[in-house]
Amino acid sequence: MLSNKKMSRINELSAKAKREGLSKEETVEQQTLRQEYLSAFRGSMKQTIENVRVLDPEGKDVTPTKLKEVQKRNRMH
Repeated sequence: MLSNKKMSRINELSAKAKREGLSKEETVEQQTLRQEYLSAFRGSMKQTIENVRVLDPEGKDVTPTKLKEVQKRNRMH
């Protein structure tokens, strides 16, 4: 998860880019922060997906086999 300070900075740079443009240094900073944000987002999404259990309308577990294998492997570590 990205800190509130970094999220605020991403938003500041985005607003400034729309208003007046960014300097080269600010552009590099924006790209770095975006990559950090995307990495954190992907990690969080992966963790969420790996903890999902899929049930059919009757309540039967129909979680895909590949996902069950990942979940089993993660519990072993």
